[in-house]
Amino acid sequence: MKTLNNIIRYLVGALFIFSGLIKINDPVGTAIKLEEYFEVFSSDFSSLFHYLIPYALTFSVIICALEVVLGVALLIRYRPKFTAWILLFLTVFFTFLTFYSAYFNKVTDCGCFGDAIKLTPWQSFYKDIILLFFVLILFFSRKHFAKKAISFGKEIVMGIAIVANVFIARYAIAHLPFIDFRAYKIGANIPQSMQPSEKLEYKYIMEKDGEKVELDQYPKDPSYKFKNMVLINPEAQPTITDYSVWNDEGDFTEYTFEGAKLLVIVHDVNKTDTNNMEKIKELAANLNGRVETLVLTSSDGGSFEAFRHEQQLAFPYYFADATVLKTMIRSNPGIILLKDGTVEGKWHYNDVPEAEEVEDLLY
Repeated sequence: MKTLNNIIRYLVGALFIFSGLIKINDPVGTAIKLEEYFEVFSSDFSSLFHYLIPYALTFSVIICALEVVLGVALLIRYRPKFTAWILLFLTVFFTFLTFYSAYFNKVTDCGCFGDAIKLTPWQSFYKDIILLFFVLILFFSRKHFAKKAISFGKEIVMGIAIVANVFIARYAIAHLPFIDFRAYKIGANIPQSMQPSEKLEYKYIMEKDGEKVELDQYPKDPSYKFKNMVLINPEAQPTITDYSVWNDEGDFTEYTFEGAKLLVIVHDVNKTDTNNMEKIKELAANLNGRVETLVLTSSDGGSFEAFRHEQQLAFPYYFADATVLKTMIRSNPGIILLKDGTVEGKWHYNDVPEAEEVEDLLY
């Protein structure tokens, strides 16, 4: 029994560390997911959840760091009784979130492993049920892992874990994630990613004479009644399905893929940090037309016109979906360099590059 408990302890500890590190690599992404939950809960449970939205990033850092620290605590048997209680509470909390997402189809991606591993809502829930089973085993056997005294070395390890996670989170917020798992990472070709990797194949679920029939081709026989259409090769689906750029004159999506473009991403003018806007304008001026600068925003036209006038932005601007822009870059404003639709560079507003750095990536 002791051996089994140790195996479970190592597995659960490693899973929590992995999950926490994946998310703390991108705390802004986790905060965006928490905002979705708060919005849903504010309409389904209480409007009080709406007041938590401004603190989503703080909650994100705490939850992500807590996952890693709990995992470390499990592995080194640090304060096992206290650790077991926190572990159980957090796992029950996660299980509730994933069940709510799956059953009510409210948040279609729980973000359990960030953007690194995508799970459907029900897959996330089943994963948490299995995890909860293991955590309950550890919880009820927590006394067996107790030690008579707290090792000073363990205190140091836990301290290092906490400080390291806070540092990683702060760095990722002030700059960009260490590892970009999203479809718009450097090296990705956006127009290619908008196409399926191979021809999409479907099977058709039909009904005839009261019996269910699966067909590879849609039948011409009117006696068949359509029930459902299932994609056979979902792995071939495009990794980017919602990238679109427009203004009042029409669609400019393809235009952004022509030649060298410096995209200045402004998610929301009301939340945009303008401290380094002068550096962004200076960068565009130093490129001297060799790279065309465009602004993509999800704000409405009136709001952006006022923002543009206030910041004296002489760049043409276009509109894009807010979720897409937040997925493209975790910075507001942020800078993305495209060459023929391929992402050549990405910069946080705290890391505005020199013109020479931009040109070196292009030529």
